[in-house]
Amino acid sequence: MPARHAALASMEERLPRPLANVYAALYYMRIKGMMMDDLASRLAERLRSEREMRGWSLNDLAERSGVSRAMISRIERGEASPTAVLLGRLSGAFGLTLSNLLARIENAGERVRRAGDQPLWRDPETGFVRRAISPTGNGDLELVVGELPPGAAIAYPASSYAFIRQQIWMQSGQLDFDEGGIVTRLQAGDCMELGPPADCRFSNPGTEPARYLVVVARR
Repeated sequence: MPARHAALASMEERLPRPLANVYAALYYMRIKGMMMDDLASRLAERLRSEREMRGWSLNDLAERSGVSRAMISRIERGEASPTAVLLGRLSGAFGLTLSNLLARIENAGERVRRAGDQPLWRDPETGFVRRAISPTGNGDLELVVGELPPGAAIAYPASSYAFIRQQIWMQSGQLDFDEGGIVTRLQAGDCMELGPPADCRFSNPGTEPARYLVVVARR
């Protein structure tokens, strides 16, 4: 057992059970928040690195992505948290999928990724949460869990889906998936394979979070 979890267990034993439960919940919420803050910081560094390694200026990336120069600069300095839509545009400009981009800031070579070590990213605009499930040792196949709040929607350009195949497997709730203007409603247990790259939009028409698994395979 890691030292921090052993210390928590020891403290819980000395506390009344209701208080121990509250303490444990707050502790794990803090750890989860630290993981997401660290991921955001590394994401900002990665975006700058991807731009600089191509020899692009901020203006070059702005022209290629459709994201303003000022916003890109703020994101790279860690002064703004990019939304899922902006990340989709930026990753597409680099010739990467969003999954590719996020995988590049995670530790490579692992074969087992424990539940507590799976990186989380939250869209500051919609509350959408993305959890990277797969170990990063094999870049050809990836599992990602998405959770979209009720009434929320996120959109990605066609460039986000270039050179990959994807399937969506609904876990709970319902999801309206707009693929190039064709809308398909998915409910728990449904599985859908995406077609050729097209502008896509995920929206949750229900009253509970839409939770789904995305399987990504390189073409």
